[in-house]
Amino acid sequence: MNAWQKMYQEKLTTADKAVKVVKDGDNVEYSHFVTLPYDLDKALAKRKKELKHVHVRCNTLMFVPEVFQVDPKGEVFDMTDISFSAVTRGMAKNGIVNYNPLVYHELPLWYDNRIRGVDVLFLAVTPMDENGFFNMSTTCSSTMDIIRCKGGTAKNLKVILEVNRSLPFIHGENNIHISQVDTIVESTANPPLHAIPPVSGDETDMKIAKIIMNEMEDGACLQLGIGGMPNLVGKMIAQSDLKDLGCHTEMFVDAYMDMFEAGRLTNNAKTLDKGKSTFTFAMGSERLYQFMNNNPSMNARSVTYTNDPHVIAQNDKVFSICSCIAVDIQGNISSESAGYRQISGTGGQLDFHYASFHSNGGKGFLCTHSTKKLKDGTVISNIVPYFKVGTAITVPSNLVNYVVTENGIVNLKGLSLWERAEALIGLAHPDFREDLIKQAEIAGVWRRSNKR
Repeated sequence: MNAWQKMYQEKLTTADKAVKVVKDGDNVEYSHFVTLPYDLDKALAKRKKELKHVHVRCNTLMFVPEVFQVDPKGEVFDMTDISFSAVTRGMAKNGIVNYNPLVYHELPLWYDNRIRGVDVLFLAVTPMDENGFFNMSTTCSSTMDIIRCKGGTAKNLKVILEVNRSLPFIHGENNIHISQVDTIVESTANPPLHAIPPVSGDETDMKIAKIIMNEMEDGACLQLGIGGMPNLVGKMIAQSDLKDLGCHTEMFVDAYMDMFEAGRLTNNAKTLDKGKSTFTFAMGSERLYQFMNNNPSMNARSVTYTNDPHVIAQNDKVFSICSCIAVDIQGNISSESAGYRQISGTGGQLDFHYASFHSNGGKGFLCTHSTKKLKDGTVISNIVPYFKVGTAITVPSNLVNYVVTENGIVNLKGLSLWERAEALIGLAHPDFREDLIKQAEIAGVWRRSNKR
């Protein structure tokens, strides 16, 4: 038994004992996305009658945690998600799950500047290697930044690892040494990563994807956002004759695997991290996780690196492709809420859209269907004269580059308000254009010389 194995045995305990460090009022952070600390969550839930005002924070929660199931009214545990998922949206109906607005690449600065600290970190990891290192698998995010504050701005931080033998090993800046850890728990079930089948998209997504494909170039460095349409673009690229594409993205998804296997994604034309796909987290199918396992072309990095616009823009031809919810006639983009109803989060959309314009030859695409059908069958326009009260603006009009619907594409850079209104109304569904023109006239951004 070497020194690291000895230290491992000294720090090894049960989940029930490990969570005893949580005190009243503590901020407890769960590992992000699909690397989930199931046993620690269950153990913390058992302490409901012992604790008061424990704040649990997560990022794009993919399961309904036990602390919520035992405390659905939030009498002891209140929860915050920094980017809502389908799971969190359902939980938010109870009124105890909150959204934490942020620009993702700035999250680690919260820890450095004590804006919002972490008292206890629950982190799912792979088994320890012979040198005493654990791997955070598909999720790097801001976790290493939290741990780096241990002993500094977060002197009392407790790091508790949940070792899961089912997690794939992912290369990059996502290894934690046992000397940085307080307590180790071994998972009882070793559940596999939460798998998310690729969203295929619909006919409208296909039309939008084809428009974007007409803009694509050899050597482009791609950022694909979440959803069916960006995934379709990736599949089309895999079937195209494009060459030497690169990956510098927030989220690594199945589409990148398809492009890699088709020989389109080489990362050889990138300025940074040549030969490697750079990302901060991954979510996708079980096959994707198998593809990533011990794959030396993977490069998981902290979000302070992947999402920093000044880093991203050092690559040439950064093409950022993201979906949005709605666009107003000035060009403001909403991608995270409908009124006060939280749907998602800012994530890296603002970071990458801004960076793409500052990249040599780069382009940023914000895409939406021209219409949406509500539950009652009513069809509404996603090109709107103004947003509902409470709607978050994800990308302000003065930073927007390309907007795309199934009806076309416009570059808003350099356009006046009159020109923007005309261009965006041209992307709307024909049934809504006359009303949008009337609203633009009322707003004073439509001229007699504009087209009808």
